[in-house]
Amino acid sequence: MVCINISPTAQQRNWAVQPIVQSTLYYFKLITIISSEHRAGMTPSYTSHMELTAHDLDKISAITLQHYDMRAEDFRNGTWDHDVTQNIAALLRHIEAKPPFTILDYGCGPGRDLKTFSSLGHCAIGLDGAEHFVAMAREVTGCEVWQQDFLHLNLPVAHFDGIFANASLFHVPSQVLPHVLQQLHATLKSGGVMFSSNPRGANQEGWNNGRYGVFHDLQAWRQYMVNAGFLEIEHYYRPAHLPRDQQPWLASVWRTPIT
Repeated sequence: MVCINISPTAQQRNWAVQPIVQSTLYYFKLITIISSEHRAGMTPSYTSHMELTAHDLDKISAITLQHYDMRAEDFRNGTWDHDVTQNIAALLRHIEAKPPFTILDYGCGPGRDLKTFSSLGHCAIGLDGAEHFVAMAREVTGCEVWQQDFLHLNLPVAHFDGIFANASLFHVPSQVLPHVLQQLHATLKSGGVMFSSNPRGANQEGWNNGRYGVFHDLQAWRQYMVNAGFLEIEHYYRPAHLPRDQQPWLASVWRTPIT
């Protein structure tokens, strides 16, 4: 795993990105790493061989959440019309429980997908760490929404039929990802299903314009999921019907073993 040595507040951009969909500010393709410089005195900064302390991890989470809280309205306006029906269908069609399903929207943001699950008749609960997103999601959906840091989850055991983690788990540092996945596994019922979608890469890790992210490839992501006890159902790349080099998102669907 490569962790880029960079301050999240530095003016220089160590992640070179280009828009894939011009109509939205938040839809990017990672193309290369062009620098490893950071400005002296800017913290936090991390290197590939440094084990992160609990304080480091909390700082990563706090800065990333601050980024979203400061831009909550812009994020909602820029992403509300994104078509993720393919992802929603991928989760729902593999749940074998009797509907309506109890679904956790992990990283629900302003509530776009939470609203869709609720409108389909399911019992949908949102979870997000950004205070403004939680307020937005509650207001627009009327659903229960939990404000929880991804690194400090408090989830009920064997409660959910499905988890929808769309563009959220890539914010979890690789060092603690195994623990987070084990918590998500534990909150699913026997045979429960989890969907995830992450921006893919070559396992780079670090700051990207004020947000911490890990850009897994399929092999690395598969290993994390299998190690956490999940069974793979399917995976695909998005957006659909484009050449692979224009598909920056890796989507995958997983099941917990039936006990």
